Amino acid sequence: MSPSTVPGLQVHPPSARDFGGTLKLLLTSGGVTNPSIHSALVQLLGKPIAECHALCVPTAQWGHPMCGPTSVRGFVAAEPEWQHLSGLGWASLGVLELSALPTIGAERWVPWIREADVLLVDGGDATYLCHWIRESGLADLLPSLPDTVWVGVSAGSMVMTPRIGAYFVEWPSAPDDRTLGVVDFSIFPHLDTFPQNTLADAERWAADIGVPAYAIDEQTAIKVVDGSVEVISEGQWTKFRS
Repeated sequence: MSPSTVPGLQVHPPSARDFGGTLKLLLTSGGVTNPSIHSALVQLLGKPIAECHALCVPTAQWGHPMCGPTSVRGFVAAEPEWQHLSGLGWASLGVLELSALPTIGAERWVPWIREADVLLVDGGDATYLCHWIRESGLADLLPSLPDTVWVGVSAGSMVMTPRIGAYFVEWPSAPDDRTLGVVDFSIFPHLDTFPQNTLADAERWAADIGVPAYAIDEQTAIKVVDGSVEVISEGQWTKFRS
């Protein structure tokens, strides 16, 4: 069965209009790190985390030079460093490696995604992740998943934006810094977490990004439902106008 014959799977390049209000997004820098973000996640899921089935998407890690087999294992095994994403106490955890999907047929992997309550999309390089979201066919499927929640960490959040800025491109084969454009703002993650992620760095980045943008720390998330954007934070964040 080809992708074009799978019910609900479109075959044209997606745009923000295609995604419309169907995706429930929880875009974070560091995951579900505090009670406010946790509450927002449960609200999006519509039931307790312990009753939800999750798929871990580690693909972005392969595109970043600081990630590799050990960090991918840590994510999917819910090791302590990933307690705020895969380690939240899900009913089940599976792995969805996007780069494998084109080789196995949509008739296999589309049901896996439809049966999941949530996609946990880890960080790495957002342009690499964007490439495989498109190449795998996942981008075409996402608009038909109104009840699925997307929880992004770092690049897993940034991939939903129009651009990430050259500052965050680590994948050598990236054609540019453009990403999916599901939302109309960009994200500067890890505010004040690393020496190169200060507010001054974010201000310089935002000056060239060309769209509204948010700098968010590890205690902040951006919830997007039906086009409505809400910042949920117990930490620090700044909004930049385009």
